[in-house]
Amino acid sequence: MNATADRILDAGQELIQTGGFSAMSFQDIASEVGIRKPSIIHHFPTKAELGVAIIRRYRDTFAAQLQQISEDPAKSSWDALEFYFSPYLFLASTPDKVCLCGALAGEIPVLPEVMRVEVKQFIEAHQRWLEEILREGVERGELMLIDSSKSLSRVIFNSLQGSLLVRRSTEDVSQLKEIINAMRKLVKSESSIQQIR
Repeated sequence: MNATADRILDAGQELIQTGGFSAMSFQDIASEVGIRKPSIIHHFPTKAELGVAIIRRYRDTFAAQLQQISEDPAKSSWDALEFYFSPYLFLASTPDKVCLCGALAGEIPVLPEVMRVEVKQFIEAHQRWLEEILREGVERGELMLIDSSKSLSRVIFNSLQGSLLVRRSTEDVSQLKEIINAMRKLVKSESSIQQIR
């Protein structure tokens, strides 16, 4: 993929995260990148194809980061969870940006089917990763869960995504921080276990 295509994807992702896929147009992207609409169509013939490309790049980038930390022997399961929280805290610090797939999930009824599939795969992949991290944390004695790893993976993912949408409405970042602190209590670290004992 060349530099122009990357710039198109960058602009499209920004527009989706701040305003939504339905509101985004090729003209918006052309104006942002400084090119003509035919240049976009050359790389991405339809809006749906552009949407799929944006999601896949976002998902693959996130997946590579998650895999890297989960395979790092120097990182604990707790470190992995803290790493997972960090992008949400970053997004919450922006004026109106939310997770790409969280933004798209809110538009599912009007998205092309091919994009619906991509969004679903993103959500399922993140919940599987969280479930695996939680399960391994218990097996290593690093974490103590109050519920099953599958249930808590869903609680964590859904709460973080929802908190970003609430923050956009209220402009109150503290709510996301409170949610993350509550999650830390649901998933206790080894040091917490020792203190309980």
